[in-house]
Amino acid sequence: MSDGLNMSRRIRRTPYTDSVEAAGVQGFSVVNHMLLPKAYARTVEEDYWHLREHVQLWDVSCQRQVQITGKDATRLVQWMTPRDISGAKIGDCLYVPIIDQNASLLNDPVLLKLADDQYWLSIADSDVLLYAKGLALGAGLDVGVTEPDVSPLAIQGPKAESLLVGLFGEKIRDIAFFKFGWIEFAGTQQLIARSGYSRQGGFEIYLRGAKLGADLWDTIWQAGKVYNIAPGCPNLIERIEGGLLSYGNEMTSENNPLELGMDKFCTLNKSIDCMGHDALKAIATQGVSKQIRGVLFDGGPCPNCAKPWPVYVNDTQVGQITSAIWSPRIERNVGLSLIDKDYWSVGQSVTVHSSDGKLRTGNVSQLPFT
Repeated sequence: MSDGLNMSRRIRRTPYTDSVEAAGVQGFSVVNHMLLPKAYARTVEEDYWHLREHVQLWDVSCQRQVQITGKDATRLVQWMTPRDISGAKIGDCLYVPIIDQNASLLNDPVLLKLADDQYWLSIADSDVLLYAKGLALGAGLDVGVTEPDVSPLAIQGPKAESLLVGLFGEKIRDIAFFKFGWIEFAGTQQLIARSGYSRQGGFEIYLRGAKLGADLWDTIWQAGKVYNIAPGCPNLIERIEGGLLSYGNEMTSENNPLELGMDKFCTLNKSIDCMGHDALKAIATQGVSKQIRGVLFDGGPCPNCAKPWPVYVNDTQVGQITSAIWSPRIERNVGLSLIDKDYWSVGQSVTVHSSDGKLRTGNVSQLPFT
């Protein structure tokens, strides 16, 4: 059966789609009803080494923004997340789990504070816009909840800073990790954050104005040629090695933030006005029965993990691999799994039942992989 993507207008193109097609994109996925490039001509391993050594340009417009503005904007944002945002300053980016009344995890966006009454939630793949609208309407809050014309473009890799300094000046170096500043492009002010879905360093430009997409891509592309720039996308090897989780893969609404190791992003030692706060505190008091871990396993390069693979200790299933791939650097397969409490200690021996019928021996690992 073909796994090709049949295009239609229901799947939204991005301001950069023409550019990524011209750059030789080999396939797409769909996130937030929008195209996300998933492969170019290089293999995943070739792309991995390039990302670790050079710089890449990623179309990540699918990271849609939920804009919350108005007198009750802070109240609405805080109501959705167990992370205390009272100390957030303009220019901050915060990783914020979004939960419901049962502490179920609905999304794990990055929150950008643009003003005291204006926030962007840069979301993973679930419909936070509708959730926020429903909460605002039900509570009668004085807010506007919209999806603005904002399309992130990521510049990732160790040469990203040098490339952007050459384009926009030394002030780029002053932007700290998970902070944002402003650059001028084509007579407009554009937001740029030191962030991105890799561990190799880089930035994301939150382009305001779709009509500028092709010009922004071309400007960065031309300037990047001296840095061996290439088109890219989130790399599965680098993502798993770095312990970067994917909503819809490692976590869904069946999970809570504490199972995903998000304790430091949950304020449990004081009262905050979060709708699922009491439920989350009750889970913390009882303790979670499973938690995210890495799994290192053998048996040669594993196949694509399109469906979860059971993880066993003897005859007991203790988890399931949700993302996995061969790591050319570690020279073993790396995977991510929620592991049952009695078996989640680092070093625990396990057997992975992969889709090719092999029983692959391995062990539980810390995250990120070293």
